[in-house]
Amino acid sequence: MTKDTVLNKFKEIFGDSNPEVFTSPGRINLIGEHTDYNGSFVFPGAIDKGMIAAIKLNGTDKIKAHALDLDEKSEFGLNEEDLPKEGWAKYIFGVCREIIKRGGKVEGFDTVFSGDVPLGAGMSSSAALESTYAFALNEMLDLGIDKFELAKIGQATEHNYVGVKCGIMDQFASLFGKKGHLIRLDTKSMEYEYFPFDPEGYKLVLLDTRVTHELASSAYNKRRESCERAAKAISKNHSEVEFLRDASMDMLNEVKSDITEEDYMRAQYVIEETQRVRDVSDALQRHDYETVGQKMYETHHGMSKLYEVSCEELDFLNDLAKKHNVTGSRVMGGGFGGCTINLVKDELYDQFVIDAKAEFKEKYGHEPKVYDVVISDGARKL
Repeated sequence: MTKDTVLNKFKEIFGDSNPEVFTSPGRINLIGEHTDYNGSFVFPGAIDKGMIAAIKLNGTDKIKAHALDLDEKSEFGLNEEDLPKEGWAKYIFGVCREIIKRGGKVEGFDTVFSGDVPLGAGMSSSAALESTYAFALNEMLDLGIDKFELAKIGQATEHNYVGVKCGIMDQFASLFGKKGHLIRLDTKSMEYEYFPFDPEGYKLVLLDTRVTHELASSAYNKRRESCERAAKAISKNHSEVEFLRDASMDMLNEVKSDITEEDYMRAQYVIEETQRVRDVSDALQRHDYETVGQKMYETHHGMSKLYEVSCEELDFLNDLAKKHNVTGSRVMGGGFGGCTINLVKDELYDQFVIDAKAEFKEKYGHEPKVYDVVISDGARKL
């Protein structure tokens, strides 16, 4: 995917060679998974893969959009009843509607977009798409919306037009990304801090199982409800507990007999994951990547056994990483398929990738896809 490809397609469809071009990245999350809707910390970074869109205002109240990778087009208005039928177009429509709801004036435009964020790999292609259009419209129409509000616009698009009750992390990372840095975001206070992430002697590599087990929204929403029930039970004894991030294991144990075993397990995972994020923050300050790696393995175990969002293929890759002395490995993203994220010493990297491909293929009949990722900048005009 290049800027030129998008521009050429735009010219071919709309006969105009002078649109503006914007991009937003996908993201990885080093640690802090399923914590964002629990008021806890997340630790994402923007990556060197994303969405690119060519956009030009067209003087009407209609949007004409072309998804280059799918070779599909959609045309729709800006009123609530104009919701397009194409799944991908709902993201663009939702961003426009959420801006309008906040008092922003949106005009019709022509657009072509393309992406190299792998779909279904847990790198948030949808947030990259939302952030591209939110950032672009804010710039082009001079709306004066701050980046935090742009992230919320993307999040509200998912809630109201796509039906996924996601947290704020993906959109936040896409908009606030900074090269060579991860961002620790406190999703309760919305305070954030950049941490240097330049692991010399290590590489970050994602292994994509190329499997998606039907999750996604129903299982996700069920886990969210589990966490809310556990937090509510704890808050009866501890009024200061609004989210699970405010709770300790001792508090959870007090209500163990009042909640289901499943709700207890989900809550235990979140409380322990919150502590792991704190531990990783300290380790990054010391450039101690061995501790970072150990915490990644602990997260995988928690996601697999307590939160139950892993799957056989992801567990297989995680075991393989251990066998190869990989520093850290865990399922990344919502789970039920997608990728493992691996922190691998340079000298082990080649052999690990060769063996992971071969052994995975032998067991599951296809190779995992391999993505090297570099931590990069957030949304911007090209």
